[in-house]
Amino acid sequence: MVCNVASLGLNGVAGYPVTAECALSSGLPAFDVVGLPDAAVKEARERVRSAIKSAGFDFPVSRITVNLAPAGQRKAGTVYDLPILVGILAAGGQLSLKQERDSAFIGELSLDGRLRPVPGVLPMALAARRSGIVRLFVPADNAPEATLADGLEVIPVRTVRELAEHLSGEAPIPPAPVWQAELAPVQGADFAEVKGQEHTKRALEVAAAGGHHVLMSGSPGSGKSMMAKRLPSILPDLTRAEALACTEIYSVMGLTTREHPMVRRRPFRAPHHTISAAGMTGGGPNPRPGEISLAHNGVLFLDELPEFHSDVLEVLRQPLEDGQTQISRVSGSVTYPSRFMLVCAMNPCKCGWYGHPSGRCTCTEQAVRRYLSRLSGPMLDRIDICVDVPSLDYDELSGASAPAESSEDIRQRVNAARALQTARFGPDGPSCNAQMGPKELRAYCKLDESCQQLIRGAYDRLGLTARGYDRILRVARTIADLDGAEDIAVHHLAEALQYRPPEHLRA
Repeated sequence: MVCNVASLGLNGVAGYPVTAECALSSGLPAFDVVGLPDAAVKEARERVRSAIKSAGFDFPVSRITVNLAPAGQRKAGTVYDLPILVGILAAGGQLSLKQERDSAFIGELSLDGRLRPVPGVLPMALAARRSGIVRLFVPADNAPEATLADGLEVIPVRTVRELAEHLSGEAPIPPAPVWQAELAPVQGADFAEVKGQEHTKRALEVAAAGGHHVLMSGSPGSGKSMMAKRLPSILPDLTRAEALACTEIYSVMGLTTREHPMVRRRPFRAPHHTISAAGMTGGGPNPRPGEISLAHNGVLFLDELPEFHSDVLEVLRQPLEDGQTQISRVSGSVTYPSRFMLVCAMNPCKCGWYGHPSGRCTCTEQAVRRYLSRLSGPMLDRIDICVDVPSLDYDELSGASAPAESSEDIRQRVNAARALQTARFGPDGPSCNAQMGPKELRAYCKLDESCQQLIRGAYDRLGLTARGYDRILRVARTIADLDGAEDIAVHHLAEALQYRPPEHLRA
């Protein structure tokens, strides 16, 4: 007898439907799993065998063949344990699936018949909804995450025996309630703790309002890393679509929990400068997302930027433009979303003190140029905002200056600017000014005669490229949005121009 059980699989961060075809036939007892399974899927045979016996069922003494269709798609992980078990018991007449024709099953089995959580439940639940599945059986710990896929009835299962009693009608399992987030107030580091550095804080405010990439350069101890770590406190709220996109990635990586099934704050990733290119972009035999995908809809912070290997920095160039990363392996290709806000910090030279008033720099001019040459021109051209972070004097550090503005006050202005951008672009357009294309630039970044005269002079003087010109317009549009202005004015454009790379970086 053959029994087909619906399940789901993962290809990158996208789910797809899988059917577990379980056949019992005469012949010598055997248990085979086919359909391009990896080692974890093949080991399901022993977990299924033990779970069936522990739950009080009879393991069939016959030839068992399980095909995971589509057979040409590589299968990985322990998600197929439960559908294989259900298919075997149903094929042997020990379970009935007549009432579950539009249901799918996912979950890992323990040897005693309990269900363990699996990664990637949200993208699989979304794929189940798209494929017409109306009911999804998942481990109880995965149920809150699965309910985020609206329009799907989620049945939380703790044990195989509990599932059997539900299918027989003896003890139906109530569907899991839809998980509701209780938005907690933003906690953590605050810009009110940062003394001085008003110019840098203004640059970070503009960056947060428009989603622009930032490079901070300054001597050691000037506060570059401290301010970068406070950037999440002024970032705009995640929309539900953005939160689901982030949660899909974190779910595949196993970073969600029963208590926190959804990413509710914009990610902030700060990899060490020894990271490899594969660690940054993702990869492996079964490709997994890297740091730039984990920073999707959030911030990727690269401290000590010139210390990163050149190949690591160069792999960022395409994601910075396209907002996605494509990884190609012999087994196939996967595409990960990678639309992030790049924030970098660096010293002006190897010793860190070039240009410092103390004159303690020991680097020669040639050594300074060699250090800065680690940043390629194409990479630097993709940075929207470059800002020098000066060292503070004693009066600023001692607290004699006025109290600094809090993150909440800055965040209110950022949210207001993002609201203007959302209303301007609509639901199908860019999510922020940094993502504007040529069409949006022509429509929303028109310059009057005085603005054209200003940027015409700056174009040759600064050696701008076409990409750099577009980025100046995007930053100017954001500055105008922070002012609530309909059109870009001269002072908006002038502020955007001062954020271009300084002379010592462009040399």
